[in-house]
Amino acid sequence: MGYARQPVSGIERGLRVEEQKESVGQVLIIAYHFPPCVGSSGLLRSEKFSRYLPEFDWQPFVLTLHPRAYDAIDLRSSERVHVPVVRTFALDTKKHLSVRGFYLGWMALPDRWVSWVLGAIPTGLSMIRKYRIEVIFSTFPISTAILIGLLLHRLTGRPWVVDLRDSMTEEDYPKDARSRKVRRWIEGQAMRHASRVIFTAASTQRMYLSRYPELSREKCLLIPNGYDEDDFASLSLRRPQPVPASRPLVLLHTGLVYPEERDPRPFFRAIGRLKRERRISAADLAIVFRASGSEELFQSMINELDISDIIQLQPHIPYAQSLQECADADGLLLFQAANCDHQIPAKAYEYLRMGKPILAMTTHTGDTAALLNEVGGATIVKLAEDEDIYGGLAEYMAAIRAGIHPLPRLADVRRYARKSQAEELAKCLAEVSRGSSKPAEQQAESLAR
Repeated sequence: MGYARQPVSGIERGLRVEEQKESVGQVLIIAYHFPPCVGSSGLLRSEKFSRYLPEFDWQPFVLTLHPRAYDAIDLRSSERVHVPVVRTFALDTKKHLSVRGFYLGWMALPDRWVSWVLGAIPTGLSMIRKYRIEVIFSTFPISTAILIGLLLHRLTGRPWVVDLRDSMTEEDYPKDARSRKVRRWIEGQAMRHASRVIFTAASTQRMYLSRYPELSREKCLLIPNGYDEDDFASLSLRRPQPVPASRPLVLLHTGLVYPEERDPRPFFRAIGRLKRERRISAADLAIVFRASGSEELFQSMINELDISDIIQLQPHIPYAQSLQECADADGLLLFQAANCDHQIPAKAYEYLRMGKPILAMTTHTGDTAALLNEVGGATIVKLAEDEDIYGGLAEYMAAIRAGIHPLPRLADVRRYARKSQAEELAKCLAEVSRGSSKPAEQQAESLAR
Protein backbone atom coordinates (compact mmCIF):
# COMPACT_ATOMS: atom_id res chain seq x y z
CA MET A 1 0.00 0.00 0.00
CA GLY A 2 3.04 2.27 -0.17
CA TYR A 3 3.29 3.17 3.50
CA ALA A 4 7.02 3.77 3.17
CA ARG A 5 6.30 6.80 0.98
CA GLN A 6 4.18 8.50 3.62
CA PRO A 7 5.81 11.68 4.96
CA VAL A 8 4.82 10.72 8.52
CA SER A 9 6.99 7.61 8.46
CA GLY A 10 10.33 9.33 9.00
CA ILE A 11 11.88 11.63 11.53
CA GLU A 12 13.30 13.97 8.92
CA ARG A 13 10.14 16.07 8.63
CA GLY A 14 10.14 16.81 12.37
CA LEU A 15 11.97 19.40 14.39
CA ARG A 16 15.69 19.55 13.77
CA VAL A 17 17.39 18.84 17.07
CA GLU A 18 20.25 21.26 16.45
CA GLU A 19 17.71 24.10 16.22
CA GLN A 20 16.28 23.49 19.70
CA LYS A 21 16.94 25.72 22.66
CA GLU A 22 19.30 24.19 25.18
CA SER A 23 16.60 24.45 27.84
CA VAL A 24 14.29 22.07 25.96
CA GLY A 25 14.25 18.49 27.22
CA GLN A 26 13.86 15.46 24.96
CA VAL A 27 11.38 12.68 25.69
CA LEU A 28 10.90 9.44 23.76
CA ILE A 29 7.18 8.56 23.58
CA ILE A 30 6.55 4.87 22.89
CA ALA A 31 2.95 4.47 21.79
CA TYR A 32 1.02 1.90 19.78
CA HIS A 33 -1.96 4.22 19.39
CA PHE A 34 -0.83 7.09 17.19
CA PRO A 35 -2.11 8.48 13.87
CA PRO A 36 -2.89 7.09 11.34
CA CYS A 37 -4.28 4.43 13.70
CA VAL A 38 -8.04 4.74 14.23
CA GLY A 39 -10.62 2.89 16.29
CA SER A 40 -9.49 3.88 19.78
CA SER A 41 -10.19 7.17 21.51
CA GLY A 42 -7.10 6.38 23.58
CA LEU A 43 -4.82 7.44 20.73
CA LEU A 44 -5.75 11.06 21.49
CA ARG A 45 -3.89 10.83 24.80
CA SER A 46 -0.48 10.19 23.23
CA GLU A 47 -1.26 12.50 20.30
CA LYS A 48 -2.27 15.43 22.52
CA PHE A 49 0.64 14.93 24.91
CA SER A 50 2.99 15.11 21.95
CA ARG A 51 1.22 18.21 20.65
CA TYR A 52 1.33 20.27 23.84
CA LEU A 53 4.56 19.18 25.53
CA PRO A 54 6.69 21.57 23.41
CA GLU A 55 4.77 24.48 24.94
CA PHE A 56 6.22 23.40 28.28
CA ASP A 57 9.83 22.98 27.07
CA TRP A 58 9.75 19.27 26.25
CA GLN A 59 10.33 18.04 22.70
CA PRO A 60 8.68 14.66 22.01
CA PHE A 61 10.10 12.05 19.65
CA VAL A 62 7.49 9.38 18.95
CA LEU A 63 8.44 5.73 18.47
CA THR A 64 5.53 3.77 17.06
CA LEU A 65 4.95 0.96 14.58
CA HIS A 66 4.38 0.44 10.89
CA PRO A 67 0.75 1.16 9.88
CA ARG A 68 0.43 -2.36 8.44
CA ALA A 69 0.02 -3.61 12.02
CA TYR A 70 -3.10 -1.54 12.71
CA ASP A 71 -6.60 -2.90 12.30
CA ALA A 72 -7.67 0.29 10.57
CA ILE A 73 -6.04 3.55 9.50
CA ASP A 74 -7.02 7.03 8.37
CA LEU A 75 -4.12 8.66 6.51
CA ARG A 76 -5.69 12.09 6.89
CA SER A 77 -5.33 11.87 10.66
CA SER A 78 -1.54 12.09 10.27
CA GLU A 79 -1.98 15.68 9.13
CA ARG A 80 -2.64 16.54 12.79
CA VAL A 81 0.86 15.41 13.79
CA HIS A 82 3.65 17.99 13.91
CA VAL A 83 6.33 16.20 15.92
CA PRO A 84 9.07 13.79 14.80
CA VAL A 85 7.71 10.26 14.35
CA VAL A 86 9.64 7.04 13.66
CA ARG A 87 7.78 3.88 12.62
CA THR A 88 9.44 0.52 12.95
CA PHE A 89 8.83 -3.05 11.85
CA ALA A 90 5.84 -4.76 13.46
CA LEU A 91 3.30 -7.39 12.53
CA ASP A 92 -0.11 -8.27 13.93
CA THR A 93 0.09 -11.96 14.81
CA LYS A 94 -3.57 -12.52 14.05
CA LYS A 95 -3.48 -10.72 10.71
CA HIS A 96 -0.03 -11.60 9.40
CA LEU A 97 1.13 -14.80 11.10
CA SER A 98 -2.02 -16.88 11.45
CA VAL A 99 -3.18 -19.73 9.24
CA ARG A 100 -6.91 -19.47 8.52
CA GLY A 101 -7.24 -17.30 11.58
CA PHE A 102 -5.39 -19.67 13.93
CA TYR A 103 -1.99 -19.14 15.56
CA LEU A 104 -0.02 -20.54 18.48
CA GLY A 105 -0.75 -18.77 21.75
CA TRP A 106 2.88 -17.94 22.54
CA MET A 107 3.04 -15.91 19.32
CA ALA A 108 0.78 -13.30 20.92
CA LEU A 109 2.47 -12.86 24.31
CA PRO A 110 2.07 -10.34 25.82
CA ASP A 111 -0.14 -9.31 22.87
CA ARG A 112 -0.50 -9.66 19.11
CA TRP A 113 2.09 -6.95 18.42
CA VAL A 114 5.03 -8.50 20.29
CA SER A 115 7.05 -8.52 17.02
CA TRP A 116 7.25 -4.74 17.40
CA VAL A 117 10.07 -5.34 19.90
CA LEU A 118 12.35 -6.52 17.07
CA GLY A 119 12.27 -3.16 15.34
CA ALA A 120 11.68 -0.90 18.31
CA ILE A 121 14.71 -1.80 20.44
CA PRO A 122 17.50 -1.04 17.93
CA THR A 123 15.62 1.99 16.63
CA GLY A 124 14.91 3.22 20.14
CA LEU A 125 18.56 2.88 21.15
CA SER A 126 19.59 4.85 18.07
CA MET A 127 17.07 7.60 18.82
CA ILE A 128 18.12 7.84 22.46
CA ARG A 129 21.75 8.29 21.44
CA LYS A 130 21.21 10.55 18.41
CA TYR A 131 18.58 12.87 19.92
CA ARG A 132 19.95 12.93 23.46
CA ILE A 133 16.73 11.54 24.95
CA GLU A 134 16.47 12.35 28.66
CA VAL A 135 13.29 10.45 29.61
CA ILE A 136 11.51 7.39 28.19
CA PHE A 137 7.71 7.48 28.29
CA SER A 138 5.61 4.46 27.31
CA THR A 139 1.84 4.21 27.32
CA PHE A 140 -0.54 1.28 27.76
CA PRO A 141 -3.00 -0.44 26.81
CA ILE A 142 -0.70 -2.36 24.44
CA SER A 143 1.60 -4.31 26.76
CA THR A 144 4.38 -4.52 24.18
CA ALA A 145 4.82 -0.74 24.46
CA ILE A 146 5.51 -1.16 28.18
CA LEU A 147 7.91 -4.03 27.49
CA ILE A 148 9.82 -1.88 24.98
CA GLY A 149 10.05 0.93 27.50
CA LEU A 150 11.34 -1.49 30.14
CA LEU A 151 14.04 -2.89 27.85
CA LEU A 152 15.21 0.53 26.68
CA HIS A 153 15.33 1.76 30.27
CA ARG A 154 17.39 -1.23 31.37
CA LEU A 155 19.76 -0.91 28.41
CA THR A 156 20.35 2.83 28.74
CA GLY A 157 19.62 3.79 32.34
CA ARG A 158 17.39 6.63 31.19
CA PRO A 159 14.53 7.33 33.62
CA TRP A 160 11.26 5.74 32.58
CA VAL A 161 7.69 6.98 33.00
CA VAL A 162 4.85 4.46 32.57
CA ASP A 163 1.41 5.70 31.56
CA LEU A 164 -1.31 3.20 32.55
CA ARG A 165 -4.42 4.37 30.73
CA ASP A 166 -6.06 1.14 31.93
CA SER A 167 -4.96 -1.51 34.41
CA MET A 168 -2.66 -4.07 32.78
CA THR A 169 -4.13 -6.99 34.70
CA GLU A 170 -7.05 -7.83 36.94
CA GLU A 171 -7.69 -10.93 39.00
CA ASP A 172 -9.49 -12.46 36.02
CA TYR A 173 -8.09 -10.35 33.16
CA PRO A 174 -6.80 -11.33 30.71
CA LYS A 175 -8.95 -14.44 30.86
CA ASP A 176 -6.14 -16.60 29.47
CA ALA A 177 -3.96 -17.53 32.47
CA ARG A 178 -0.74 -17.55 30.46
CA SER A 179 -1.37 -14.09 29.05
CA ARG A 180 -2.25 -12.84 32.51
CA LYS A 181 0.97 -14.25 33.95
CA VAL A 182 3.16 -12.63 31.28
CA ARG A 183 1.42 -9.28 31.59
CA ARG A 184 1.58 -9.43 35.39
CA TRP A 185 5.35 -9.94 35.13
CA ILE A 186 5.72 -6.90 32.85
CA GLU A 187 3.47 -4.96 35.20
CA GLY A 188 5.58 -5.91 38.20
CA GLN A 189 8.76 -4.83 36.42
CA ALA A 190 7.15 -1.51 35.59
CA MET A 191 6.17 -0.90 39.22
CA ARG A 192 9.74 -1.70 40.28
CA HIS A 193 11.78 0.17 37.68
CA ALA A 194 9.68 3.12 36.54
CA SER A 195 10.53 6.51 38.02
CA ARG A 196 6.85 7.46 37.83
CA VAL A 197 3.64 5.55 37.16
CA ILE A 198 0.76 7.62 35.77
CA PHE A 199 -2.85 6.55 36.32
CA THR A 200 -6.03 7.93 34.77
CA ALA A 201 -8.40 6.98 37.61
CA ALA A 202 -8.02 7.24 41.37
CA SER A 203 -9.29 3.73 42.10
CA THR A 204 -6.76 2.22 39.69
CA GLN A 205 -4.00 3.94 41.61
CA ARG A 206 -5.38 2.61 44.90
CA MET A 207 -5.55 -0.90 43.46
CA TYR A 208 -1.91 -0.81 42.37
CA LEU A 209 -0.72 0.59 45.67
CA SER A 210 -2.48 -2.30 47.36
CA ARG A 211 -1.20 -4.88 44.87
CA TYR A 212 2.43 -3.68 45.08
CA PRO A 213 3.35 -2.64 48.63
CA GLU A 214 6.80 -1.59 47.40
CA LEU A 215 5.19 1.00 45.10
CA SER A 216 5.38 4.34 46.89
CA ARG A 217 2.75 7.04 46.62
CA GLU A 218 5.50 9.46 45.60
CA LYS A 219 6.01 7.50 42.38
CA CYS A 220 2.32 7.71 41.46
CA LEU A 221 0.71 10.50 39.50
CA LEU A 222 -2.93 10.94 38.51
CA ILE A 223 -3.48 12.48 35.05
CA PRO A 224 -7.02 11.70 33.84
CA ASN A 225 -8.03 11.52 30.22
CA GLY A 226 -9.57 14.68 28.86
CA TYR A 227 -10.53 16.73 25.85
CA ASP A 228 -8.78 19.33 23.70
CA GLU A 229 -10.47 22.73 23.67
CA ASP A 230 -9.05 23.45 20.20
CA ASP A 231 -10.99 20.48 18.78
CA PHE A 232 -14.23 22.20 19.77
CA ALA A 233 -13.41 25.65 18.42
CA SER A 234 -14.71 24.96 14.92
CA LEU A 235 -17.75 22.93 15.95
CA SER A 236 -21.31 24.13 15.64
CA LEU A 237 -22.45 23.64 19.21
CA ARG A 238 -26.00 24.32 20.29
CA ARG A 239 -27.53 24.24 23.73
CA PRO A 240 -30.11 21.43 23.95
CA GLN A 241 -33.69 22.52 23.42
CA PRO A 242 -37.02 20.65 23.63
CA VAL A 243 -37.29 18.20 20.73
CA PRO A 244 -40.50 18.49 18.70
CA ALA A 245 -42.60 15.37 18.28
CA SER A 246 -42.33 15.77 14.52
CA ARG A 247 -38.84 14.26 14.45
CA PRO A 248 -37.09 11.35 16.15
CA LEU A 249 -34.69 11.75 19.04
CA VAL A 250 -31.12 11.00 17.91
CA LEU A 251 -28.96 9.10 20.39
CA LEU A 252 -25.32 8.38 19.56
CA HIS A 253 -22.51 6.16 20.75
CA THR A 254 -19.15 6.82 19.16
CA GLY A 255 -16.20 4.42 19.32
CA LEU A 256 -15.60 0.82 20.26
CA VAL A 257 -18.19 -1.24 22.12
CA TYR A 258 -16.39 -4.22 23.64
CA PRO A 259 -18.72 -7.25 23.80
CA GLU A 260 -17.77 -7.94 27.43
CA GLU A 261 -16.47 -4.71 28.97
CA ARG A 262 -19.26 -2.66 27.31
CA ASP A 263 -21.83 -5.37 26.64
CA PRO A 264 -24.69 -3.73 24.68
CA ARG A 265 -27.09 -6.69 24.86
CA PRO A 266 -29.13 -5.44 27.86
CA PHE A 267 -29.52 -2.10 26.07
CA PHE A 268 -30.62 -3.84 22.86
CA ARG A 269 -33.14 -5.91 24.81
CA ALA A 270 -34.53 -2.79 26.50
CA ILE A 271 -35.00 -1.16 23.10
CA GLY A 272 -36.70 -4.31 21.83
CA ARG A 273 -39.09 -4.37 24.78
CA LEU A 274 -40.00 -0.69 24.41
CA LYS A 275 -40.70 -1.28 20.72
CA ARG A 276 -42.88 -4.36 21.38
CA GLU A 277 -44.88 -2.35 23.88
CA ARG A 278 -45.29 0.37 21.22
CA ARG A 279 -43.67 2.95 23.47
CA ILE A 280 -41.06 3.73 20.81
CA SER A 281 -40.73 3.37 17.05
CA ALA A 282 -38.41 4.50 14.27
CA ALA A 283 -40.58 7.60 13.94
CA ASP A 284 -39.58 8.89 17.37
CA LEU A 285 -36.15 7.32 18.06
CA ALA A 286 -32.96 6.86 16.00
CA ILE A 287 -29.85 5.33 17.60
CA VAL A 288 -26.44 5.35 15.91
CA PHE A 289 -23.43 3.27 16.93
CA ARG A 290 -20.47 4.87 15.14
CA ALA A 291 -17.39 2.66 14.56
CA SER A 292 -18.44 0.20 17.27
CA GLY A 293 -16.38 -2.78 16.10
CA SER A 294 -17.86 -6.30 16.29
CA GLU A 295 -20.43 -5.17 13.75
CA GLU A 296 -21.37 -8.67 12.58
CA LEU A 297 -22.06 -9.81 16.14
CA PHE A 298 -24.05 -6.71 17.04
CA GLN A 299 -26.03 -6.73 13.79
CA SER A 300 -27.14 -10.30 14.41
CA MET A 301 -28.38 -9.29 17.88
CA ILE A 302 -30.20 -6.27 16.45
CA ASN A 303 -31.83 -8.34 13.72
CA GLU A 304 -32.93 -11.02 16.18
CA LEU A 305 -34.64 -8.39 18.34
CA ASP A 306 -36.24 -6.72 15.29
CA ILE A 307 -34.82 -3.28 16.11
CA SER A 308 -32.74 -2.65 12.97
CA ASP A 309 -35.13 0.16 12.04
CA ILE A 310 -34.14 1.98 15.26
CA ILE A 311 -30.47 1.08 15.74
CA GLN A 312 -27.95 1.66 12.95
CA LEU A 313 -24.31 0.55 12.93
CA GLN A 314 -22.23 3.09 11.03
CA PRO A 315 -18.55 3.03 9.93
CA HIS A 316 -15.63 5.14 11.11
CA ILE A 317 -15.50 8.77 10.03
CA PRO A 318 -12.71 11.36 10.56
CA TYR A 319 -12.33 12.66 14.10
CA ALA A 320 -13.59 16.19 13.40
CA GLN A 321 -16.71 14.79 11.73
CA SER A 322 -17.25 12.45 14.65
CA LEU A 323 -17.16 15.36 17.08
CA GLN A 324 -19.66 17.32 15.01
CA GLU A 325 -21.93 14.27 14.91
CA CYS A 326 -21.82 14.23 18.72
CA ALA A 327 -22.65 17.94 18.75
CA ASP A 328 -25.65 17.35 16.49
CA ALA A 329 -27.07 14.44 18.51
CA ASP A 330 -29.79 14.93 21.11
CA GLY A 331 -28.16 12.55 23.60
CA LEU A 332 -24.96 10.54 24.00
CA LEU A 333 -24.58 6.92 25.14
CA LEU A 334 -21.83 5.54 27.37
CA PHE A 335 -21.19 1.89 28.29
CA GLN A 336 -18.86 0.62 31.04
CA ALA A 337 -19.18 -2.73 32.82
CA ALA A 338 -18.56 -3.50 36.49
CA ASN A 339 -15.24 -5.21 35.70
CA CYS A 340 -14.02 -1.77 34.51
CA ASP A 341 -15.16 0.13 37.59
CA HIS A 342 -11.74 1.75 38.01
CA GLN A 343 -11.57 2.94 34.41
CA ILE A 344 -13.23 5.87 32.67
CA PRO A 345 -13.83 5.74 28.91
CA ALA A 346 -11.77 8.46 27.24
CA LYS A 347 -14.81 9.56 25.23
CA ALA A 348 -16.60 10.53 28.47
CA TYR A 349 -14.63 13.77 28.68
CA GLU A 350 -15.52 14.77 25.12
CA TYR A 351 -19.13 13.89 25.78
CA LEU A 352 -19.12 16.16 28.81
CA ARG A 353 -17.54 19.04 26.88
CA MET A 354 -20.36 18.72 24.33
CA GLY A 355 -22.78 19.79 27.06
CA LYS A 356 -25.30 17.13 26.01
CA PRO A 357 -27.45 14.78 28.14
CA ILE A 358 -25.63 11.48 28.71
CA LEU A 359 -27.14 8.06 29.32
CA ALA A 360 -24.42 6.15 31.15
CA MET A 361 -24.87 2.40 31.43
CA THR A 362 -22.41 1.47 34.16
CA THR A 363 -22.35 0.87 37.91
CA HIS A 364 -23.06 3.49 40.55
CA THR A 365 -19.83 2.64 42.39
CA GLY A 366 -17.13 3.02 39.72
CA ASP A 367 -14.93 5.92 38.65
CA THR A 368 -17.09 6.58 35.58
CA ALA A 369 -20.13 7.27 37.76
CA ALA A 370 -17.99 9.34 40.13
CA LEU A 371 -16.88 11.60 37.26
CA LEU A 372 -20.41 12.00 35.94
CA ASN A 373 -21.78 12.78 39.39
CA GLU A 374 -18.99 15.33 39.87
CA VAL A 375 -19.84 17.35 36.74
CA GLY A 376 -23.51 16.44 36.26
CA GLY A 377 -25.53 15.94 33.10
CA ALA A 378 -25.97 12.15 33.17
CA THR A 379 -28.67 9.59 33.78
CA ILE A 380 -26.90 6.55 35.23
CA VAL A 381 -28.41 3.06 34.93
CA LYS A 382 -26.92 -0.37 35.60
CA LEU A 383 -25.44 -1.86 32.44
CA ALA A 384 -26.03 -5.44 33.53
CA GLU A 385 -29.73 -5.02 34.40
CA ASP A 386 -32.27 -4.94 31.58
CA GLU A 387 -35.02 -3.60 33.85
CA ASP A 388 -32.95 -0.67 35.04
CA ILE A 389 -32.06 0.30 31.47
CA TYR A 390 -35.69 -0.14 30.40
CA GLY A 391 -36.99 2.28 33.03
CA GLY A 392 -34.09 4.71 32.91
CA LEU A 393 -34.05 4.93 29.12
CA ALA A 394 -37.74 5.86 28.95
CA GLU A 395 -37.26 8.62 31.54
CA TYR A 396 -34.08 9.83 29.84
CA MET A 397 -35.82 10.16 26.45
CA ALA A 398 -38.81 11.94 27.98
CA ALA A 399 -36.55 14.46 29.74
CA ILE A 400 -34.64 15.19 26.52
CA ARG A 401 -37.86 15.53 24.55
CA ALA A 402 -39.12 18.06 27.11
CA GLY A 403 -35.79 19.90 27.29
CA ILE A 404 -35.47 19.36 31.06
CA HIS A 405 -32.61 16.84 31.32
CA PRO A 406 -29.72 18.22 33.44
CA LEU A 407 -26.60 19.23 31.50
CA PRO A 408 -22.90 18.95 32.41
CA ARG A 409 -21.50 21.94 34.27
CA LEU A 410 -18.87 23.28 31.87
CA ALA A 411 -17.01 25.13 34.61
CA ASP A 412 -16.29 21.73 36.19
CA VAL A 413 -15.57 20.04 32.85
CA ARG A 414 -12.85 22.51 31.87
CA ARG A 415 -10.45 21.17 34.49
CA TYR A 416 -9.94 18.19 32.17
CA ALA A 417 -8.46 20.16 29.25
CA ARG A 418 -5.59 18.30 27.52
CA LYS A 419 -3.22 21.26 27.58
CA SER A 420 -3.31 21.43 31.37
CA GLN A 421 -2.66 17.70 31.54
CA ALA A 422 0.38 18.06 29.26
CA GLU A 423 1.69 20.69 31.66
CA GLU A 424 1.38 18.17 34.51
CA LEU A 425 3.27 15.60 32.46
CA ALA A 426 6.00 18.15 31.65
CA LYS A 427 6.50 18.80 35.38
CA CYS A 428 6.76 15.05 35.93
CA LEU A 429 9.35 14.68 33.16
CA ALA A 430 11.41 17.53 34.60
CA GLU A 431 11.36 15.94 38.05
CA VAL A 432 12.52 12.51 36.91
CA SER A 433 15.11 14.05 34.57
CA ARG A 434 16.64 16.04 37.42
CA GLY A 435 16.56 12.96 39.62
CA SER A 436 18.56 10.96 37.07
CA SER A 437 21.51 13.39 36.91
CA LYS A 438 24.01 11.12 38.61
CA PRO A 439 27.49 9.95 37.53
CA ALA A 440 27.71 7.40 34.73
CA GLU A 441 29.37 4.92 37.10
CA GLN A 442 26.30 5.01 39.36
CA GLN A 443 23.98 4.53 36.39
CA ALA A 444 25.99 1.51 35.24
CA GLU A 445 25.94 0.10 38.77
CA SER A 446 22.16 0.58 38.93
CA LEU A 447 21.81 -1.11 35.55
CA ALA A 448 23.79 -4.12 36.74
CA ARG A 449 21.39 -4.61 39.65
